[in-house]
Amino acid sequence: MLQDKFYWGTARKAITAFGSLFTEIYVDRRNENTGKVEQTIKVPLSYSPRQKSIATIEATPESYEQEFQVILPRMGFEITGFQYDETRQISATQYTNVGTNGRMGSKLSAPVPYNIDIKLSVYTRNQDDGWQVMEQILPFFNPDYCVNKNSIPDLNLEEDIPIILTNVAFNDLYDGAYTERRMIIWELDFHLKLNFFGPVRKQGVIKKSIVDINNLASGAGIEQYTATVDPMSANKEDAHTILEIWKETY
Repeated sequence: MLQDKFYWGTARKAITAFGSLFTEIYVDRRNENTGKVEQTIKVPLSYSPRQKSIATIEATPESYEQEFQVILPRMGFEITGFQYDETRQISATQYTNVGTNGRMGSKLSAPVPYNIDIKLSVYTRNQDDGWQVMEQILPFFNPDYCVNKNSIPDLNLEEDIPIILTNVAFNDLYDGAYTERRMIIWELDFHLKLNFFGPVRKQGVIKKSIVDINNLASGAGIEQYTATVDPMSANKEDAHTILEIWKETY
């Protein structure tokens, strides 16, 4: 069973869908006196561990203060957890018929539920930039947001992935005196509910069925009902009839 080769890209598609939610975040820089927008900055997003992002930002020499301001704001996200979700468990014996092709039918076993935890970190130079980013994210999670994913393109099987915002944290970092270099970090924890599907298995189309009917209580004995496709070589689209035979066996 484990030798079946297949790959639906479940986790990759989910992570890509998650990242796509935050690719159009902008920050306006306004004139302190007039309040007029002088610059609009698109906040870059990358897949990177939090500590690596902080180390890269803090590595900017203090003499390059202008460069430090240029690299902020920015966002990064990373996977922080991966667990089996027993609350969504489905019996492994359940199958879904996914269509037929000629003499063969296909079935798909029940998916295995897993949860992925993702942390989104937002790095800004000042509080106003941070609040602008947060206001473009928080209203959409109450506390969840669903994205659609084509789980198995060959079968046109689509799913909605719930993305749940579970926690928001705020951290104000200083390097030196209060008036000197500053970096504010917002951390948002998300919970993604995924289903991992196994391979699509082929199965033959049933063309003959035999049913034994117990009528002993009424004194009629046991009857056997047989239904057969005629001719047996016929496919679903071919002309055929169903031969029915009733026979008393007891």
